Amino acid sequence: MTTRLLLLALLGLVPVVLVPGWTSALIVAGVIVVIALFDFFLVPPPRLVSLQRTPGPMVRLGDPTNCTLTLVNEFPKRLRIAVRDAWSPSAGAKNTRSHFDLPPGENTRVVTQLLPVRRGALHADKVTIRSRSVLGFIARQKSFDVPAIVRVLPPFISRRELPSKTQKLRELDGRSAVMIRGMGTEFDSLRDYVDGDDVRSIDWRASARAQDLVVKTWRPERDRRVVIVVDSSRLAARRCGDGTIFDAALESALLLTALASGAGDRVDVIVADARIRAIASSHRSKDPVHDLSVALTTVHPELYDADWEQISSTVLATSRQHALVVLVTALDEGSVSDEILPVLPTLLARHRVVLASVEDPGLSELTAKRESPDEIFTAAAAESELLTSKSLQTRLRGAGVQSVEAGPDDMPGALADLYISLKATGKL
Repeated sequence: MTTRLLLLALLGLVPVVLVPGWTSALIVAGVIVVIALFDFFLVPPPRLVSLQRTPGPMVRLGDPTNCTLTLVNEFPKRLRIAVRDAWSPSAGAKNTRSHFDLPPGENTRVVTQLLPVRRGALHADKVTIRSRSVLGFIARQKSFDVPAIVRVLPPFISRRELPSKTQKLRELDGRSAVMIRGMGTEFDSLRDYVDGDDVRSIDWRASARAQDLVVKTWRPERDRRVVIVVDSSRLAARRCGDGTIFDAALESALLLTALASGAGDRVDVIVADARIRAIASSHRSKDPVHDLSVALTTVHPELYDADWEQISSTVLATSRQHALVVLVTALDEGSVSDEILPVLPTLLARHRVVLASVEDPGLSELTAKRESPDEIFTAAAAESELLTSKSLQTRLRGAGVQSVEAGPDDMPGALADLYISLKATGKL
């Protein structure tokens, strides 16, 4: 029933008031029912409208997109319809309701603007169509399943740091042997000796031929292997800053992938918890960052413990040659002591291992509040957590594993700086 039928019923009260009695009331009610039934049979059924959704291109979280709904009138008469293009709340749909007057055989398009607030594959909800006749007293309504998916990639906010990190890598090419000499550096060219050069870099044969001192220059290694392991277990689901630990881990993986692949290294990313969730590689990929973003779009942390033995086996199977293995996980005492440390000897026998963890910025804030007894106890607990984290880093260092810990916003840049440092010293 529409508003027009309600107004008609109110209008029917006038003769009932003027001529009180059951007879006049029954006559008015009968007239209204007849009009309603007559209008009901005049209303075209909503199923006569053909529907199709065309989702817009995949976007990164925070960027707008859209979805186009196409309606075709397959009824031989004009259709007067109201349409609701429904989406889940996380899609951020705007102006989902619209009205149309469709001539026979004509089509129209409804463009729904979307501003997603969540990463992943966003599924469209039902399309509801309400049809009415010229009289407009009665309307028919039906909802239809019209599938559509909009893929929202990780935001990759840390890409703003990529130009500066890339510039640091380029500066390595012009450094002297004193600055970058180390095991595993690649020979680049010969040049004349200048004051300050390391005498160990002098090429005596070339110096004899040139009748002057000549030194070798080195360049950062290229075509090395980098394996990034992102922990998607229950520890990664913990809130940290404005997101989760897993969100910060994805940002770190994306920035390191962009930096390392741009430097000529091959990058493999493994996302795992109790099982392997996703594997992406920059090998033969024109846009490694985009391919990695697509692979990680639908991956979210699950409330399982990580199986580090399986993860270790996957890393060894992924890269049989020497590689930099970056474990992006939480510095949890139980996880590190009971699960990660036992598998480290196997990884360290073939690879250089780095453990990156996201520091909770709330702990530092809690340690600063010590006015009331409750705040003192809370600060003590926060200090204990920080001391445990430092102790775990010391144990990892003793096992031969470098570690880096930073807040969710600083973690991508800190991990990229560590990669540049290893690249500069020839430790890859």
